[in-house]
Amino acid sequence: MNEKTYNVLFLCAHNAARSIMAEVILNSEAHGRFRAYSAGSEPLGRVDPLVLELARGVGYPVETLRSKAWDEFAQAGAPAMDLIITLCDASADEACPAWPGHPATAHWRFSDPLLAGGDESRRRRVFQQEFRELSERIHFLIRLSDGSLDRLVLDTHAQWAGGTTA
Repeated sequence: MNEKTYNVLFLCAHNAARSIMAEVILNSEAHGRFRAYSAGSEPLGRVDPLVLELARGVGYPVETLRSKAWDEFAQAGAPAMDLIITLCDASADEACPAWPGHPATAHWRFSDPLLAGGDESRRRRVFQQEFRELSERIHFLIRLSDGSLDRLVLDTHAQWAGGTTA
């Protein structure tokens, strides 16, 4: 059995909602098989209070959650990522830092709950929906076999070494 822990970085523009939700869900549900991080290209410097409320509501720890810039993970000494998942179109289209080790990448399209209009009740429903949808995708990721994950990472390394992109 593979005892590797896969490092996953979730990216979105502001690192205040979607990527933070993904980080806390994966870290809480993966039982050490994955280690999740999150960051943004233009971090707000705060985590949206609804994210903290939703995470606490299902018993996830929130003490270490913080909004941070993605270059923190491109610097020497940063954890080596196996997979980077962008969660919004803005992050997917931006010029990202050169990630050490050339990790595999994926894009999961999610709307920005920070832009949800309407009253507080509507805003809360939008956040709850995003949280549920992220949780579903993350549970699918968790169920992938180590062989599937290793092939994804190896394929990305081979494409990079061959000068092609995924």
